[in-house]
Order: sequence, then structure tokens, then C-alpha cells
Amino acid sequence: MSQSDDAPRVFQLPLRVYYEDTDMAGIVYYANYLRYIERGRSEWVREIGLDQNRMKDVDGIVFAVRRVEADYIAPARLDDQLIVETWVESLGAARMIMGQRVTRGDTELFRALVTVVCMTLEGRPVRLPKDIPA
Repeated sequence: MSQSDDAPRVFQLPLRVYYEDTDMAGIVYYANYLRYIERGRSEWVREIGLDQNRMKDVDGIVFAVRRVEADYIAPARLDDQLIVETWVESLGAARMIMGQRVTRGDTELFRALVTVVCMTLEGRPVRLPKDIPA
């Protein structure tokens, strides 16, 4: 994915496929892609300097996934080296849509749009932290 000045900043997280990630055919089990992109979002949050424990303990707010739209394009296999890419597609007052994809080299294996909301511990919507880059 090339980046111009108008393109979103893309965070990259390298991962390796382990035996525990695969089915009997040695192919990554479909639900594990959701785990991979969760790790990508978690590391992205750290990268931009947000402390989710502090958000919860001090501010009383958390992030929650509201929606995932996923496309499985090609299989990953045991021992593959993958990259999980994460970026902000759009920001609202209390929600953001994250673009994510998993690649192996130049091959796109999986892509998703993930709607993440910010809410209180009681489940009420609340504004996103100001530190989130557009």
C-alpha cells in the first residue's frame, strides 16, 4: 500500500503463523484473522500513545468493536510471515472505522473494515479521545 500526503498513516505489525493457528490442513483457521487484526488495533493504540488501562481506570471509558465486515481472499499457512496493516478510515464523535488487512509479501490474504466505538463502563457512548490521529 503506497502512501501519499492524503493517504492514511498505516501501522504495520509483523506476525508468524504458528501450528496452533491452523486447522488440520495447515491453513489458518478463519476466526484467527479476527485475533490478528485485534492485535493490530491494540498495537496501533499503543503506537499512538493511548493507554487503554488508564482510559478504563481513570476516565472510565473503553473501546468496543461494534461491527466487522471481513473478506477472506487467500489462505495463510503454517510458518508464513504476515503483516497486519491498520489505519483509520474515518472518525466520528464516538466511533471510528478502522481499515485493516493481512498480507504475506505482496499478497493480500484478508481485509476488514472494523467499526470501533468508545463507551463508558456502563455501555453509554462517549466521545473518542482527542489523541486519535485522523
